[in-house]
Amino acid sequence: MRYEDIKQNFRDAAFDFFYKFSRFESALKENGYWTTEKDNKRIKPDWNKFEKKFGNSYSISFDAKRLVKERPKYQVTDGHKVDWKAVGLDHCKDDSLTAVITCLKAVRNNLFHGGKHGDLEHDDISRNILLLTLGKGVLDELAKEADFEADYIRYY
Repeated sequence: MRYEDIKQNFRDAAFDFFYKFSRFESALKENGYWTTEKDNKRIKPDWNKFEKKFGNSYSISFDAKRLVKERPKYQVTDGHKVDWKAVGLDHCKDDSLTAVITCLKAVRNNLFHGGKHGDLEHDDISRNILLLTLGKGVLDELAKEADFEADYIRYY
């Protein structure tokens, strides 16, 4: 969609999700869930470490189940044509924290990298708002479960 065609409700949902996602990754690092890049100097959030810590005790919520069920998409190619495919979850159980994190990252990547050209749902604002809203709610739940809400919301 063109910038001037973006409605305020979508802008709000996109901003809320992106803000919460970036705050969650900041909270991950603040709480020791980080790893280093190749140069061993720059750190990045370590979702794998987070999943290992909370994966066995994680109880999937209604919003998280719905996010996994909705299956955000990612771009694929056959070498000639670009297409869209539902995010793969073969590496995890449907109700696992791994599945939820995979879907959250797909929503974030689609929002940040943009360009859902070629997907039948690329202009489906209601689906996109649903994914963003579910994702934001799930991030809120994960911050609470990990007990780092203060770092997540920056309220000390």
